[in-house]
Amino acid sequence: MSKKKQRQQQTKAPALRRPDLTEIAVAQVQDKYSDYPSNGLTPVKLATIFKEADAGDVLRQMELFEEMEEKDPHLFSQLQTRKNAVTGLDFEVIPFDADDERDKEIAEFVAQEIESLENFEDMAMDLLDAIGKGIAVSEIIWDYDDGRVVVKEIKNRHQKRFFWDAEDNFKVVTKEYPSGIIVPENKFIIHRYKARSGHPSRAGVLRVVAWMYLFKNYDLKDWVSFCEVFGMPLRLGKYAQGASEEDKAALMRALVQIGSDAAGIIPDGTEIEFKESSKTSSLDIYERLARYCDEQMSKAILGQTLTSDSGGGSYAQSKTHNEVRHDLTVADCKALAATLRRDLIRPLVLFNFGEDRRIPYIRYDCEEAGDLKETVDIYEKLICSIGLKVPTSHLYKKFSIPKPENGEEVAAPSKGSALPIPMKEQTAEVVTNEATAAGAEKVELKGQAAGEPGTQQRIDGLTAAAIKQSSGLFKKLFAPVLKMLDNTEDLDAVKKLFENEELVERLAGEMDVKDIEELLQKAMLYADLEGRVIRDE
Repeated sequence: MSKKKQRQQQTKAPALRRPDLTEIAVAQVQDKYSDYPSNGLTPVKLATIFKEADAGDVLRQMELFEEMEEKDPHLFSQLQTRKNAVTGLDFEVIPFDADDERDKEIAEFVAQEIESLENFEDMAMDLLDAIGKGIAVSEIIWDYDDGRVVVKEIKNRHQKRFFWDAEDNFKVVTKEYPSGIIVPENKFIIHRYKARSGHPSRAGVLRVVAWMYLFKNYDLKDWVSFCEVFGMPLRLGKYAQGASEEDKAALMRALVQIGSDAAGIIPDGTEIEFKESSKTSSLDIYERLARYCDEQMSKAILGQTLTSDSGGGSYAQSKTHNEVRHDLTVADCKALAATLRRDLIRPLVLFNFGEDRRIPYIRYDCEEAGDLKETVDIYEKLICSIGLKVPTSHLYKKFSIPKPENGEEVAAPSKGSALPIPMKEQTAEVVTNEATAAGAEKVELKGQAAGEPGTQQRIDGLTAAAIKQSSGLFKKLFAPVLKMLDNTEDLDAVKKLFENEELVERLAGEMDVKDIEELLQKAMLYADLEGRVIRDE
């Protein structure tokens, strides 16, 4: 092989990796069936289920958690509130480097692929199931389109299909491998939620809530039995001393019929007496216990109770509790974004652009309106009052505002109104020409035509242009003065230097009066034009 061919092979770009197009964890019929471990749930049975999960077999634990959401409306509503707080937010794909054209191209491709998924919100909801169960898994179905690797579909997989073996390897049970295989790379989106430190099988909030669910389940059973007899008077039948068995049976039938028919007959010599219930002290004991369990569930899921349960509390307390709930939303957004970047965006870039490309980010807009207003006030004080220099790129990123492209319409306040109107982006453009003999900069202004709104913008542009043009001129004219200031520390001595007539004459001789005259003439011309525009408007 020649050296030329060897060099060509060395400089040739590495081949892109290929995705696995097969469907691994195919949904099976038995996935929809359950052993219903919540039936006859006791503290001993619940502890046994948790011990199985600790050993890696999470099948019964996941089935129990699924039933808990189905049977408890309060628990279901709290988890739905937590999930919907994320799925209802807008999101954007951000390039790794906003100034790099290649990174922008990659981010645009990823955003296009995500937006093309019809079930992306449902997929996000399925992944957020990890909040309760500790882990959630979805399988990516890859495909090709016009030479590109694309996401054909994302399918949710039930948690009971997965387990951890003795070496703590995360495996999936398939039809071909009932004993399980290690979850392959770049094929599954695995979202883990850590409500607390420890193994993922024990990290879900439902693991904490399960005990409250158990106690509430006992309470509701007793409450329903109590309600069946509470308020209904006790029917007491009395029969004569020598009553026969037939008379006793007739009396019993009469007592039963009176309960449902409110009518009946009894033999002569018998008596029916109604005893009213007097259990007034235990009327709300069951409700109080059920409400206590609900409050503990709300604390575990939303971090507070005032925005989830009907209870008292001041406005300040409600506001503080809502902030705690918002903190959880922000944490959920960041955790989900990190999972999507690792398990969805990264392989998408890997298959289409190579391993050496930088991965874009996905960010959810989880800032509240009140937070943005306070943030704007803070930035206004830092920039306007303190004079802190803040790059505009940071402001665009902070407030999730896309930076306008060249020629794109932007919103600006109209004259005499605070409402924005669309207008062309017309900031004063400064075109410099450095090919001048004296080194001075010639400035050409490109502003708006007369009569168009935005006088203040034109004035700002003229000011910027004047400063830019005069900077080089005044630096040249006052170079001797700056040189004397460097060598003189006494200000009184500097004052005496300027009182020296010979020095003033020498400085005047070094100044280029023509440059000053030209600058003044341009300034007068610009002022005259602006005056005409304002008068016409």
